[in-house]
Amino acid sequence: MAPIAKSDEYDFLVIGGGSGGLGAARRAASKYGQKVAIIEKSGRLGGTCVNVGCVPKKICWNAASIAETLHDAAGYGFKVVQKEAFDWYSFKHKRDAYIKRLNGIYERNLNKDNVEYISAHASLVSKNEVVLKAIDGSEESKTIKAKKILVTTGGYPMIPTQIPGAELGISSDGFFDLETLPKKVAVVGAGYIAVEFAGIFNALGTETHLFIRGETFLRKFDPMIQDVLTDHYSKLGIHIHKNSKAFKNVEKTSSGSLMLHSEGDEAPLEVDVLLWAIGRAPQVDGLGLDKIGVKTDANGLIQVDEFQNTSVENVYALGDVCGKVELTPVAIAAGRRLADRLFGPLEFSARKLVYENIPSVVFAHPEVGTIGLTEPQAREKYGDASLKIYKASFIAMYYAMLENKGPTSYKLICVGPEERVVGLHILGLGSAEMLQGFGVAIKMGATKADFDNCVAIHPTSAEELVTMT
Repeated sequence: MAPIAKSDEYDFLVIGGGSGGLGAARRAASKYGQKVAIIEKSGRLGGTCVNVGCVPKKICWNAASIAETLHDAAGYGFKVVQKEAFDWYSFKHKRDAYIKRLNGIYERNLNKDNVEYISAHASLVSKNEVVLKAIDGSEESKTIKAKKILVTTGGYPMIPTQIPGAELGISSDGFFDLETLPKKVAVVGAGYIAVEFAGIFNALGTETHLFIRGETFLRKFDPMIQDVLTDHYSKLGIHIHKNSKAFKNVEKTSSGSLMLHSEGDEAPLEVDVLLWAIGRAPQVDGLGLDKIGVKTDANGLIQVDEFQNTSVENVYALGDVCGKVELTPVAIAAGRRLADRLFGPLEFSARKLVYENIPSVVFAHPEVGTIGLTEPQAREKYGDASLKIYKASFIAMYYAMLENKGPTSYKLICVGPEERVVGLHILGLGSAEMLQGFGVAIKMGATKADFDNCVAIHPTSAEELVTMT
């Protein structure tokens, strides 16, 4: 890693060291022999996913799941006595050490693939030129050229600055800086980040309050997912503040806790930690997009066509900075396809990522998996007469020995006389791992008959998906 570039010109210059940028840079260099450099100003490769997203979040979810299993153990005859409380401090630092090792692995992989890693601030000055500035506080800078430039700088979590005292709370990034597990927390938001963190806090023993603007959370998901999971989170003991209005202000008490004053009729709530999970914005400040004419929308998202072309020739963009589908594997897939199209053989000249039927999961309690259209989307696109909806709700066998039982709900949305599956939505234990295989089937155009012709694996929850009537 060098603070300023070793060369004056490159074939391919990638601004942003997250998943999409790494995927594109490594493919261009290792497979097609291009002279590639990747610029990352944070000093940590891997982007949001590796550092403050998917990876550390999944580790926390694993810890929460173990806590739930310990609670369930008595139902299976185990006399488990926990002598001490969960050691969040040790867990946090062990998790951080793992992430740091991943950063090193990413850097070694770049070296192996002959991709130069530049730690610097980058700003576009033309369609082929970028100014680099050192991040160490020095005045060192350098202008470099590139035949093609990719912007994949990702996004950042928003905090509602219009609310007095909002800065006293933390964002999803700040969650990973917590040195102690709070006794009482307020999470604001209804998306998957809010739902995941609320589930983790609750499972680890924190009194958890979740503030949502409507009656349900995960409002972009199928109504079945919304209704079942919102209800179950209440049963788990999470305090869901529905139809919540914005806070008037947030203030710090003399003891260091936070007092949340609501705009509505709710009494002030005192918590140890306030976590904002109200959305993300594109990381575009300082990139110089306006100087060279790269078009963005009202929210700052870079506008691209289906081939990741921006409005400026030779400048491309992908990942969260474009806001299409904000998922790590999506950015990686888009980055690799872009490298294939730009530098690969002629038959790859039309390669692109198709942003349809992309499977995604929510690491809630229990997990959620979804691919394709929700039922309202399918009705709007195809009409009621063309659809056939299959549903199943049951108690997974895991809960047979337990007093407190979790839900399992599945839905298949089929269209036309052939009953092609255009939507699959699952909620229950194991949904995250289960979805990948079904995602392949739906991507290939599977029909209900294809599902029915697959012999069930018994006893599993997944068998319900191939036996629905």
